[in-house]
Amino acid sequence: MKSLKNRSTNIKSILKNYGIIIAFFLICLILAIMSPVFLSPINILNVFRQTSIYGIMAVGMTFVILTGGIDLSVGSLLAISGVVSAGMLKAGFGLFPVVFITLLVGFLFGLVNGLIINLGKITPFVVTLGMMSIARGLTLIYSKGYPISGFDPDFRQIGGGYILGIPIPSIIFVATVLLAWGVLTQTRLGRYTYAIGGNEETVRLSGINVTFFKTIIYAISGLTAAISAIIITSRLNSAEPIAGTGFELDVIAAVVIGGTSLQGGRGAIWGTFIGALMIGVINNGMNLLGINAYFQLVVKGIIIIGAVLLDRLRD
Repeated sequence: MKSLKNRSTNIKSILKNYGIIIAFFLICLILAIMSPVFLSPINILNVFRQTSIYGIMAVGMTFVILTGGIDLSVGSLLAISGVVSAGMLKAGFGLFPVVFITLLVGFLFGLVNGLIINLGKITPFVVTLGMMSIARGLTLIYSKGYPISGFDPDFRQIGGGYILGIPIPSIIFVATVLLAWGVLTQTRLGRYTYAIGGNEETVRLSGINVTFFKTIIYAISGLTAAISAIIITSRLNSAEPIAGTGFELDVIAAVVIGGTSLQGGRGAIWGTFIGALMIGVINNGMNLLGINAYFQLVVKGIIIIGAVLLDRLRD
């Protein structure tokens, strides 16, 4: 009897710690059976490249959610960063100034989010929802509602190039994940990110400047949106004013599916990496199987609700 109880406990422990990996490989297996194209090298590289766009944004979102917050503006920040980079390229700016200023734009928008949330004591949901509308509106004003396209080959290499046969966006994604892992596990910012999500008031009473660290975390989220903006603008050879619409759903889903608690204080960046891959695989699989785009939205909604329910069960 005791042996059965121990075995049940071990199975629960395995599912709790490695359930996301098991689910990921099960989904891959099912899709490989249903579509022979799924495991082709071209399709696998395509999945990695597409996943990189919101996977990088999910890295920034992981920091935010670990503090118990949320950032609904990432899709719009991607759009405005994209049109700014496109505008500068068309004006004749060089590659490095364009990349630097685009990253700065995303960082500053995230910083404004953080300052309003922390100094104004307003909930992240309301502030980032408002910023989502502001950034989208500014994007449409700047671009006059039209795409900005036609860039030089050097810029297009960022989103469409390869290094040793690996798409450059995938390399940037992995590098971002490794950097975030280092920050979360080896630095004071990482320790405070978890601590703030666990018990913000206790951290504040310990003399730590919670306002500063939470503001920086929202700036990081804006920065990762800008990185994705550069990649998608380069990849498409065009900055679309409607780019990033609905991306916040995939980004938040990737983080939550990866095991980061919406209550804050618990999660890991490797989980976000797997969660982003899972969303990418599901999106790719539904396209390969010819599932209607409207049904794809339904499936994504079900996945997000399921992930939140699992999060509650873990607690």
